[in-house]
Amino acid sequence: MGAGGTPAAPGLILLPRQGSPRLLGRMLLEHLGLHELPSSVTSVEALLGAAGFRPRSADRSLWEREGRAVVAGEEALEDGARLLWTFPVRWDEESIRQQVRYLGLASHDLRGSLANIRSYAALLLNGRSPLEPKVKRGLEVILRNADRSLSFSQDFFDASRADLGALACEPERQSLLPLLDAAVERQRAAATAANVALVLDVDPQAGLPDVNVDGARIQHAVEAFILYHLARAEAGEVIHLRVRPAPPHVRVEVRRDGVPLSDEDASAVFQREERALREKKLEDPLRIALARQEVEAHGGGVGVEVDRTGSTLFLTLFLAPPAELGPPASMQV
Repeated sequence: MGAGGTPAAPGLILLPRQGSPRLLGRMLLEHLGLHELPSSVTSVEALLGAAGFRPRSADRSLWEREGRAVVAGEEALEDGARLLWTFPVRWDEESIRQQVRYLGLASHDLRGSLANIRSYAALLLNGRSPLEPKVKRGLEVILRNADRSLSFSQDFFDASRADLGALACEPERQSLLPLLDAAVERQRAAATAANVALVLDVDPQAGLPDVNVDGARIQHAVEAFILYHLARAEAGEVIHLRVRPAPPHVRVEVRRDGVPLSDEDASAVFQREERALREKKLEDPLRIALARQEVEAHGGGVGVEVDRTGSTLFLTLFLAPPAELGPPASMQV
């Protein structure tokens, strides 16, 4: 489990419907390196946060503090009480490096095979050889599925690296406009097929603030927000991309005007495992959870807002500091 094995005995806390939390043995205190239970324990997040741990996975199941790591969760009991549990896991630099190397090998082998399938399908569809309509349709299906599988596998391995704190990011100073424009254009065909309008509500003449980001990561996050809305949009609805500077941050909004998300769906947008098990598929939950990891790797945050006329997914990023001017040139005489 996680980055290593777990002991046989979990750490346990019982949260009754009424009354104070009850520590079931002292194993949990040993896992968290505590002498006593924090005064206010209402959830796994509250417990781990009070103990100085921070989440290392998008679903907040893996938590870390100064080289100590635990997997944590909670279970609902029939009487309305909840049981919080913890398991320690290995979290040392060598273990992480080994996991990253393993992921690299797996990614290379899987993506290499998929890339070969895609290349041969594209080669046969290049128009140089006559194909029967049925064969052509079959090759088009192969090509689409290969592209989808390549995208999914990239998200899977990136999310796994992010869980280990090893997501590669190469920030550079740039404007948001080209990133947002590219994200919209890449999803334009999908929106058209769904009969949904996709609108970039940004005045190109007004200009946008610069940010210091890995452009590919932030573009992926924005596209993940668009695809999330597209999967739920009804024909005739509109998806807007907007930018709202609020120094020292800038907020990028992807809003769908239409039927709003339910409270249950809104609270679970970024919960990878919960959504995957509930929806019986992983592609979208993984993609949107990776978007959160990508934004958080830049020091930003994500969120969801719902009102009567629609739903908004948003991300925030730090503005790039003002460009430094060089010293004035010396006067030439």
